[in-house]
Amino acid sequence: MTVRKGIPRQGKQRNEPTSGQIVPKSGERASAGTRRRNGAGSLFEENGNRKTEGRMRNNPYKDLPPLERKPDGSLYRMNPAQRKQANALIRRECCNCENGDCITLDDGDAHACPQMISFSVCCKWFRWAILPLAGTLEAEIYRGRDLKRCAVCGGVFVPKSNRGKYCPGCAARVHRRQKTESERKRRSSVDS
Repeated sequence: MTVRKGIPRQGKQRNEPTSGQIVPKSGERASAGTRRRNGAGSLFEENGNRKTEGRMRNNPYKDLPPLERKPDGSLYRMNPAQRKQANALIRRECCNCENGDCITLDDGDAHACPQMISFSVCCKWFRWAILPLAGTLEAEIYRGRDLKRCAVCGGVFVPKSNRGKYCPGCAARVHRRQKTESERKRRSSVDS
């Protein structure tokens, strides 16, 4: 960039590199590592203000559909065992939970995750992003009557048809054993 005589230079220009930045040659594109080192992708601008570009303006939590409710208008509830499973799932999988505090509710003070202290399903993020990861738990909470108990292990599962007797884990073993017995029986009748 050339500076004309008599015209003072005002501040840093947009495309001008700062000290320590790597500048690609003309016609080349900077690699992701170079862009990251030069400050691209940062949440904050150089003056310390938070960037508010496109996706940062909209809170993804607000875009989620509302929570389902029972016909009487109340929220679905969990029993203590289900709540214990849900809390373990939240601690392990929820991106908004940090040491038991909810980042979404953070306004400078720490707020406990409301889903971890409640027996009702009250968090949209938990309902639509976390709970589907544990299909059995989701089925227990939302489809209590549609569940069956596995004939082998006694675990709860959602049957794919009205004839289902086994959970997916046991079904593979049982069907393999049945097929082996059927083949053995067929071979013994041919040899005789």
